[in-house]
Amino acid sequence: MSALEQTSVAPDYLHIEKFARPEPSLALGETVLKWYDVAPDDAPVPLAIRAVARRSLRDACRTHELGALGELGFVILHRCGEDFYFLLVSTWRNENELWETVWAKNGESDALFRAWPIDGAHRPTFCVWELGAVCHEREAWTRYLVSARDEAARHAYLRDTFDGVV
Repeated sequence: MSALEQTSVAPDYLHIEKFARPEPSLALGETVLKWYDVAPDDAPVPLAIRAVARRSLRDACRTHELGALGELGFVILHRCGEDFYFLLVSTWRNENELWETVWAKNGESDALFRAWPIDGAHRPTFCVWELGAVCHEREAWTRYLVSARDEAARHAYLRDTFDGVV
């Protein structure tokens, strides 16, 4: 496959609209994560899948599988097609860096979410839909950085969510 073929959009690709919807935050030890579901409006993330995602992250926190996350961040639970889901855990570190852990659940054969293996030097990050939430979070974090960064600012950051088309 040529480099051009790897970067081109397939002729039969039809881009659809998806929505980022905020859900209640998730506390994992000292870390508080805002939560976004990303999915088509007519096929939202099922409640049972969100529950499995939350349970998977809580279990991973208890077993230290997630490592040290940091104090604040966000999760994107992205419905990709019928029954494949990405679970992207992003936390802010070193003032201005966004760190990410990628998990996935592929259909009913995966009872829980698990780490997504990524090989190679050049690898994927966020897709176009996920970037809608990431863009908002970048702005929200910048507002936090220029604030007093006290408890009131922390709460303001956690309330500052996006809800809309991505």
